[in-house]
Amino acid sequence: MNFELSQEQQMILEYGDRISKKFDHRYWKTYAERAETPHELYAQIAEDGYLGLMVPEAYGGSGLGMTEMALFMEGLARNGIPLLNLVVGPTMTMGLLAKHASESMKQRFLPQGCSGKQKFCFAITEPNAGTNTMEITSVAKKDGNKFLLNGQKIYITDANTADYALVFARTKNKGESASKTDGFTLFMVDMKQPGISKTRISISFPMPESQWQLFFDNVPLSLDDVVGEVDKGFNILFDTLNPERIIVASLCTGVGQFALKRAVDYANERKVFRDTPIGAYQGVQHPLAIARSEIELATLMTLKAAWAFDQNLPAGEFSNIAKYASAEAGIKAVDSSIQVMGGSGFTKEFGLYDLYGVVRLMRTAPVNREMLLNYIANHVMGLPRSY
Repeated sequence: MNFELSQEQQMILEYGDRISKKFDHRYWKTYAERAETPHELYAQIAEDGYLGLMVPEAYGGSGLGMTEMALFMEGLARNGIPLLNLVVGPTMTMGLLAKHASESMKQRFLPQGCSGKQKFCFAITEPNAGTNTMEITSVAKKDGNKFLLNGQKIYITDANTADYALVFARTKNKGESASKTDGFTLFMVDMKQPGISKTRISISFPMPESQWQLFFDNVPLSLDDVVGEVDKGFNILFDTLNPERIIVASLCTGVGQFALKRAVDYANERKVFRDTPIGAYQGVQHPLAIARSEIELATLMTLKAAWAFDQNLPAGEFSNIAKYASAEAGIKAVDSSIQVMGGSGFTKEFGLYDLYGVVRLMRTAPVNREMLLNYIANHVMGLPRSY
């Protein structure tokens, strides 16, 4: 086993260190408080060629993989720049298109996505179908060689700025399907099509990314909009959901590293008794040391999951464990750091508490902790299902 990053991978990880000299946590926080995309940062990332890490060079990308995308996210987040829009666009949508889209669809979307000229969102969750994807009711009904899409999606990240949405919909009713996973199709839907409307969902903590409900009313689609095969969308779905878990895990471990660095710097300077830095006290040291250990463990599992995905090996086990471990480690790291900093940890000046909502969200979304543990118990350990 070789745990050493290649020179190229190390440069990708360190990219966040370089770009944070121009766009730092304060910059991120400014856009988070306005719930707006940090346009200048996104444009810089596109110009530097990092949006297309998972896209082959023939379509304007770097021809790399999930491992490099995970390192990229970690590098940004450990500098206080956690970008969720890198999850739904460059990772989930562009990564899936690179693996499963037709040649014409790749030519249509990937170069534009790599350059940042087109943005994407991912639409699977519905009001009554979050944890259980089998219950989605959005349907793309066949009309000759065309489809009419009707339904509703919820918690769709940055739907307001996306040019296209990758939409998961039924193309067969439940009774018509040969199996429970049959009859689902993935479509690339032009967000300028007639029949699409959206409503914003208010979130209780600051984030640059916004959340939306989408409504589809007889939205016209064609076979050219299908990713993969009609009725076989479930077969390729986890080639976007496993990367989602992996990239979110990297976000959490990166944020944890950022928080711990802030706490360590503070603990080395802050003095309360006998001119001794509070970092000398084990009551301060040990929670930070535990948090650092758990971040390191979660990071290793995240890289293992990314490696398995890049090797076309089954990645579900590692991806679910990585997402579970990283969210928990990220929460503990931020919480422990806030505790060390006392009242300062809650101020905007030190910029830690604004990150707590981000990592706490990742315990629940995009798939909650309980379902991750169910997967591990049922599919990895062989325990029976209760549902």
